Amino acid sequence: MTEVHAATVRAHRDEWARVVATLARRFGDLDVAEEMAAEAFAAAVERWPVDGVPPNPGAWLTTTAYRKGVDRLRREVRREEKHREALMLSEDPEPLGVIDDDRLRLLFTCCHPALGMEARVALTLRMVGGLSVPEIARAFLGQEAAVGRRITRAKEKIRVARIPYRVPLRDDLPARVSGVLAVLYLIFNEGYLPSAAATGVVRADLTAEAIRLTRLVRDLLPADGEVVGLLALMLLTEARRAARVSAGGELVSLAEQDRGAWDRALIAEGHALVRARLAAGEPPGRYQLLAAINAVHTDAADVRDTDWSQVVALYDHLLRLDPSPVVRLNRAIALAELDGPQVALAEVDALPLTGYRAYHATRAELLRRLGRSAPAREAYDRAVALPGNQAETGYLLRRRDQMGGG
Repeated sequence: MTEVHAATVRAHRDEWARVVATLARRFGDLDVAEEMAAEAFAAAVERWPVDGVPPNPGAWLTTTAYRKGVDRLRREVRREEKHREALMLSEDPEPLGVIDDDRLRLLFTCCHPALGMEARVALTLRMVGGLSVPEIARAFLGQEAAVGRRITRAKEKIRVARIPYRVPLRDDLPARVSGVLAVLYLIFNEGYLPSAAATGVVRADLTAEAIRLTRLVRDLLPADGEVVGLLALMLLTEARRAARVSAGGELVSLAEQDRGAWDRALIAEGHALVRARLAAGEPPGRYQLLAAINAVHTDAADVRDTDWSQVVALYDHLLRLDPSPVVRLNRAIALAELDGPQVALAEVDALPLTGYRAYHATRAELLRRLGRSAPAREAYDRAVALPGNQAETGYLLRRRDQMGGG
């Protein structure tokens, strides 16, 4: 029974997206696809302990779900036209786009720009990731009912607006891929350092799901440099997770982390991906540059061994693609290690980020290094007063309190 349960869990993780995607193509309805897939997995829970796990669980689940879908449509007279379409398995929907894969079509549908970002994230986690509504609500600290409504409205918009269930055509693919990657990166970041103040620990399940989905996109689009770059960035960031939060739930800075606790297998994989992109000789995109920056950090045995000149150079390249104040802030943090805190502080003070917690935290650290205790404490207090993660708050309070009074 334990082996059957494990096989069922594994099948849900590995096959959910494929089953839902196949049904969505055949029936042209996300609601039907989701519901029939759920019924098929429920049937597996009931039948597999009795009949044994089938040799090909994915095929069993897809066939079972498809038969349940056909039976349902046969009972719905008003959907007779869709019933006939479902039986015409030899005909594919038009047009297929540049890549014909049901899972990729499903992912692009869930991440369509006509949907709001919150809807894209929730729909992707539900339809492609297979997470339940309560799991999605817990991940983003939302109400289950609100998350459920968001998913329902997104599916309804797809239906009413006749959003095509396909991979975009070649000319549209780059822009649409970037939207998919933005959703996956948002999911990863929310797991790596949850934004809500009440959450103090990393959501390893959410980071793992983001990595899994990004691996799927990479398998389907192996030549896309930004897909590879995002995967490398996630792996190199995830590799540091065990050292990033203390036993007491407090954030641990890069300089203070136990590098022996970093996951060397993830680092090796991430470095290999970065090197492969460099060898390709193509101009790097945003995710590739961020991955390269993380590769420099994870290549150093100690923060003092970090090649800060290379980090600053990579940020300079990134600024040409994304000249945002946040990128400038991150560059200034590296600049402090290369040219000193005074130079970096001048850069930071010129940024329009007074409502951004990391801005005040960075100013506090630079002022602290310059021996300017009173303004440093004030900057720490401003950072703590802004909404943020509990683990960050604990770190900032400790750094402030270490300075003492006066």
